[in-house]
Amino acid sequence: EWLIIDDGSTDRTAEVARQHGVDHIVVHPRNMGLARAFMSGLDAALEFGADVIVNTDADNQYSAQCIPLLVAPILEERADMVIGARTIDSIEHFSGIKKILQRIGSWTVRIASGTDIPDAPSGFRAFSRDAAGRLNVYSNYTYTLETIIQAGQKRMALAWIPVETNESLRPSRLMRGTLSYVVRSIATILRIFVVYRPFQFFVSVGAILLGTGTIVAARFFYFYLAGDGQGHIQSLILASILVGIGFQTVMVGFVADLLGVNRSLLEELKRKSRSRGAD
Repeated sequence: EWLIIDDGSTDRTAEVARQHGVDHIVVHPRNMGLARAFMSGLDAALEFGADVIVNTDADNQYSAQCIPLLVAPILEERADMVIGARTIDSIEHFSGIKKILQRIGSWTVRIASGTDIPDAPSGFRAFSRDAAGRLNVYSNYTYTLETIIQAGQKRMALAWIPVETNESLRPSRLMRGTLSYVVRSIATILRIFVVYRPFQFFVSVGAILLGTGTIVAARFFYFYLAGDGQGHIQSLILASILVGIGFQTVMVGFVADLLGVNRSLLEELKRKSRSRGAD
């Protein structure tokens, strides 16, 4: 069954979809962005009783002939989520800088998620019903990076397959320029890391501040014991500030970790609510 998400479009998407016999259409009265459109699609597919959900972009970038290969690991119960990985170097309409950024972004996501997905920004992917019910996207920009990191953190079985791509029909409407793409992607990855690994993030930052403060304090005491402490009083002030901020940052890490536990419980309740709603 086909499901189309009309994210506040002005090109008669819903009307054309109905004319072509699309089974389900979700319409946003105004543009909500890619991440919200994706979540609307997942929620609707679960509500309509989907067992396997395949997501693809609206720009015809991915070859539909690869769908059977994409869903095979799920049907064989070898994976909860499958990513269609493009051969980035062979895509002619990708600029050199974009190819480099794609590789760097995918490497960063692999580190943050503990997975081996080679093409993290790919929007061509399949989900089992259980995996779709466990995913929650908090980003307003894109779902691609967050869902992989989230799946890795939740110990889902991830797989990837090489897929073919079609010729470009139009420029990306998500990427409004290389600089914008880089800045927003970095912000997204950083935010995701803080959401899913808050304790490690804040404790690491706090440890750096505490360590720096300790070094500065040691420098002050060295000069103080050498009889020249009066001229380095600013080092003692700086050390006190760094140690104080570092300690507070570590405490924030503990609080954030407790909030993370609460978020996990709420996500589990939402998953059960989705399952009951479909039943």
